[in-house]
Amino acid sequence: MGFFDFGTIFFLIAAVVIFFQLRNVLGRRTGSERPPFDPYTAARTEKDATQKPENVVSLPRKRAPGEPAPADAYTAIDAFAKPDTDLNKGLRAIKDNDPSFDPKGFVDGAKMAYEMIVMAYADGDRKTLKNLLSREVFDGFVAAIGEREAKSEKIQSSFVGIDKADIVSAEMKGGEAHVTLRIISELISATRDKAGAVIDGDPETVAEVKDVWTFARDTRSRDPNWKLVATEEED
Repeated sequence: MGFFDFGTIFFLIAAVVIFFQLRNVLGRRTGSERPPFDPYTAARTEKDATQKPENVVSLPRKRAPGEPAPADAYTAIDAFAKPDTDLNKGLRAIKDNDPSFDPKGFVDGAKMAYEMIVMAYADGDRKTLKNLLSREVFDGFVAAIGEREAKSEKIQSSFVGIDKADIVSAEMKGGEAHVTLRIISELISATRDKAGAVIDGDPETVAEVKDVWTFARDTRSRDPNWKLVATEEED
């Protein structure tokens, strides 16, 4: 008669016990089990459901003709220019055509553009000027630069800063917004001839410069940039 030795019986009993323990712990698979919970996948799914696509940008909507302005639409303008003045009315007209327009932000940007233009002109940097000037003003600046280069003259300039920049007028001309500023700046500037002698200005003296510049932008265009369209120097 066949028989099992003690070791064989021991291992059989152990296998049966382990089988039933695993069955109790893991349970039976019926095919309807939920997948394991992945906290990272869940977090991404929840975020994707609530987050707007990154390539969607909400732009200020231009009001239709006759549509009343929101109650707070002109708050920044009224704080910047006294209500019922020509300046206030002009700024409001620009705001009507360009909801993103803010007079204080415009002045800050114009001051940066002023310094860039002044220094680009001194350096003969046509590329920078082309991006900041209208075609007519650009042609005038380039002609002056070309004349200077033909004589082998150079401008030595150091921009000290802007003391004051005020909007003096604003208006809509068709679909174009025009804003004129009076800018008072400090500049060290001297023009040297081919031999290096100073023929204009003073390389050691800070001079006060007063300019009246007009910037314009087509409010019908998606291009948000303003360009210099007119310059005038005060005495």
